[in-house]
Amino acid sequence: MGWLGGFGCAAAGYAVFQSLVGVLPDAISGDTARYAIAAVSGIGTGVAAWLAAALIRARSAAEDTDGAEGTGRVPAPRTPAAVAPAPGPLPDLMAATHATLTAELATLDDPERGRLTGWAHALDEPTRPVRPTPTGTAYGLHIALELGLPDGRLRTSELVQTLWRLRLADGGWAARSQGSTARPEVTALVLGALARAGADPVRLTEEATQCAARFTEELEPSGLGRTHVVTTMLRGLLRAAPDSPAPARLRAELVDRTITDPAREHRRCWGPALRAPVTRPSSVHTAQAVVALDRAARVLGEDSNTRAAREDGIRWLLACPTPDHEDCADLRNTQEEVRRPHPVDSWRQEVLAVRHFTAAWMVRALLTPDAWEIAADEGREEAWRSLLSGAVGAVWRQQDDGIWNWDGYDLGRPMWMTYQGLSALRAHAVWMYQPGR
Repeated sequence: MGWLGGFGCAAAGYAVFQSLVGVLPDAISGDTARYAIAAVSGIGTGVAAWLAAALIRARSAAEDTDGAEGTGRVPAPRTPAAVAPAPGPLPDLMAATHATLTAELATLDDPERGRLTGWAHALDEPTRPVRPTPTGTAYGLHIALELGLPDGRLRTSELVQTLWRLRLADGGWAARSQGSTARPEVTALVLGALARAGADPVRLTEEATQCAARFTEELEPSGLGRTHVVTTMLRGLLRAAPDSPAPARLRAELVDRTITDPAREHRRCWGPALRAPVTRPSSVHTAQAVVALDRAARVLGEDSNTRAAREDGIRWLLACPTPDHEDCADLRNTQEEVRRPHPVDSWRQEVLAVRHFTAAWMVRALLTPDAWEIAADEGREEAWRSLLSGAVGAVWRQQDDGIWNWDGYDLGRPMWMTYQGLSALRAHAVWMYQPGR
């Protein structure tokens, strides 16, 4: 129809020409002058009509494109760049993580436990040769599964065998600094990694049952009183033994120990301690509780009180009073200590320093499905986007070439931090992905 429209413009110009020839006064001398004036006017009218038609066509094309985007229809590609956008930086970061993890993989022949393949607690261990530990190897296995194992240099079967060989004689696992007594948070971490890698479910259930039996107020008062330990146990047992009664018991313990914060609409939240008379609200512990309760809800379902506590925790996180999250207190890394009686000398204490990658936990909590739904339903979308953007930015800034750093400390490249940072960024990328965009 575009070429036909051109005749309409010419017709309009000719009509003006004929009209002017008939009405121009005879005072204008000569037919030539009268015809010249009419011709110029007619041509001008035709050009104006053509320009108006071109503008209408351009606006119509723009509206069609907008309508296609608004209704989910993919607009026609206009340039090669729109068809094949440049890749984001996450693939390069993951490739760098894989390269470093492969280069730092340690193999050691232990006279008692056999061949061990894995990693120590951190990637900057000063001692050589490096001896794989339960914590470092469990997090390394998690990282390998996040990366998708593009080649055979990292074999999950070898990592799984190493974790079983590092199991203590009486069952369970302990951190390197905890000696020969199994600890629930380390055992739950290892069991979760083994379950994710497809280890024998019967054996996993046996270990999970034994671990849960030891996690009581009489045998483990220190661990049962810490939010970090309870949420770690809950997440690990949901993976290793979801049908056992232990996850429901741990979830009830978490829900019953909430606190309220008058500074944030009296919302329920969590602090570092669950059983202390007084504990302060904590963004990282509230995020940990939200993530653990979200996973439990998907596996076990939940009652109204449990759901209300979980949603209150989300609202508490969204009520962060800082408008700019570039240096937000709710995203700063923190640490705590878990103190237990020494397993040999009762007059001494076993002190486990626990560091928390706060921004990574915030990303995971905000990416739970209910977090977005609450923000959308209650008009907090901007608060959700701003806090999530700040958390993702904080996670990204704390890595170099795919390895995360705990600045200012010895063993500043811990395996757990790289796992948490990588998994948070990957979860964000999956959440944000939209086909055809």
